Amino acid sequence: MRGVTGRLMLLDTASLYFRAYFGVPDSVKAPDGTPVNAVRGLLDFIDRLVKDHRPEQLVACMDADWRPKWRVDLIPSYKAHRVAEERPAGPDEEEVPDTLSPQVPVIEAVLDALGIARVGVAGYEADDVIGTFTARATGPVDIVTGDRDLYQLVDDARGVRVLYPLKGVGTLQTTDEAWLREKYGVDGRGYADLALLRGDPSDGLPGVPGIGEKTAAKLLAEFGDLAGIMAAVDDPGAKLTPSQRKRLDEARPYVAVAPKVVRVAGDVPLPDVDISLPHGPRDGATLEGLAERWGLGGSLQRLLLTLGA
Repeated sequence: MRGVTGRLMLLDTASLYFRAYFGVPDSVKAPDGTPVNAVRGLLDFIDRLVKDHRPEQLVACMDADWRPKWRVDLIPSYKAHRVAEERPAGPDEEEVPDTLSPQVPVIEAVLDALGIARVGVAGYEADDVIGTFTARATGPVDIVTGDRDLYQLVDDARGVRVLYPLKGVGTLQTTDEAWLREKYGVDGRGYADLALLRGDPSDGLPGVPGIGEKTAAKLLAEFGDLAGIMAAVDDPGAKLTPSQRKRLDEARPYVAVAPKVVRVAGDVPLPDVDISLPHGPRDGATLEGLAERWGLGGSLQRLLLTLGA
């Protein structure tokens, strides 16, 4: 990876094209009648993000494997409810709306022709790619995602914040440590421990039975982190209720493996890519062909104008 020094924007691409797909009517179609609502919606999102936040570097982070085997081996229920088809030889197929799947290769081709860096790494989720770019960055980082899991990367000292779309990407919640403390009672580092204790049905993470979000936040405030909480279970003098002590003690097998599953990786082998924001298309002829084939119209033209500005 070439040097990350200026303001870096990392897109959780699948999270954003899912939002585009559900936010833009499927009456938005290519000349042959194929829906392109996710494609055009994502281009509109990127246009708005670049206009409003002026990143110097931009990466569209991809899920090369949305349910990595190394996570499933530790917690078999991880994202299990979202599997459409199990594949022994490669990543399982995720349940995706019928008219969204065909749009993903179009999105990838358009990003490539534009010259927007697109990075997915075999065996890892987009979250892990985002975590690794964030770990290597020396300047401020804006992570754009509709996935709260990435709140764990928020770090005021390093200028890392999450921009969480509330409505399209015109209304973004800027998530910094002050916001996290007010909402959850933890900072970025504490958010992974909170999520692990509380559990997350949308990711198939069971959590510790009987330990909800508020209790988890209180325990973290009292004992500092997950290690401190588990040390308190072994300390008869620690301020835990008998039921908390029992539940945490019974959850030891889960607590032993869950951190590796919940925490995003920071050491993914990233390819050497140019992540600078392009000011014009990398491949104008291909882009023109894609624009015509898929009827990308104003969405693409606006983004090209913004990139050239």
